[in-house]
Amino acid sequence: MIKIAVTGAAGRMGGRIITAVKETEGVELTGAVERAGHPLIGQDAGSVAGCGPLGVPILDSLDGALADADVLIDFTFPEVTLHNAEVCARLGKKLVTGSTGFTSEQREQMKRHAAAVPVVMAPNMSVGVNACFKLLKEAARILGDGFDVEIVELHHNKKKDSPSGTAVRMGQIVAEELGRDYDKVANFHREGMCGERTHEEIGMQTVRGGDIVGEHTVYFIGMGERIEITHRAMSRDMFARGAARAAAWTGDKGAGLYDMQDVLGLK
Repeated sequence: MIKIAVTGAAGRMGGRIITAVKETEGVELTGAVERAGHPLIGQDAGSVAGCGPLGVPILDSLDGALADADVLIDFTFPEVTLHNAEVCARLGKKLVTGSTGFTSEQREQMKRHAAAVPVVMAPNMSVGVNACFKLLKEAARILGDGFDVEIVELHHNKKKDSPSGTAVRMGQIVAEELGRDYDKVANFHREGMCGERTHEEIGMQTVRGGDIVGEHTVYFIGMGERIEITHRAMSRDMFARGAARAAAWTGDKGAGLYDMQDVLGLK
């Protein structure tokens, strides 16, 4: 049985993860943590999540929450995740993180932590999105340079990073398959007399509004034809289920940096 601790246990995503852990075979919740001073510190994590009492109180100490855990599931922000990764490395605990918005420097820091413990780091833990990653690689290989590539992503109005980590990863996958440097060809803004579209650029467009959970479309646009690969998230449950699945997968894994393509056997 894989024992799991969850960060942000009183939050919306934390609650969905706790519920997913309860519903996933081979794993159990043994720790839950929230920021110091949160009004729900001391409450039962399962009751707060709405899935029934689990006998696991929400703590304000990550070390305490990890005391009986094998792996930490973390959906926070890069700065918080890096701190949590440092704690996991110190304590010898595995880490599964779905945080997004990491800079190149922060990714390098995460790699250093992953040298000590297994870390599953993925911008999107949905099985469907990761299937799309695989399809995008194949589509780019087949279509080659004959199609323009544009990516449009939609999210709720509370999302802090833009474009989403999922959209960035989609762009990187396509760019890698086409032999391009994503950082050089990604185009995030068009306005005024900006000139013709270059052949190699990958357009990255962002929409924010309401309560959209997440939608991503990659357009391969050729002369007289267009291919669209779209994924629409209907709820956050799929991210939570993917995280629980990733946590279970880490059971026999050694130190290293992994992603959901590893978890799902898509590499």
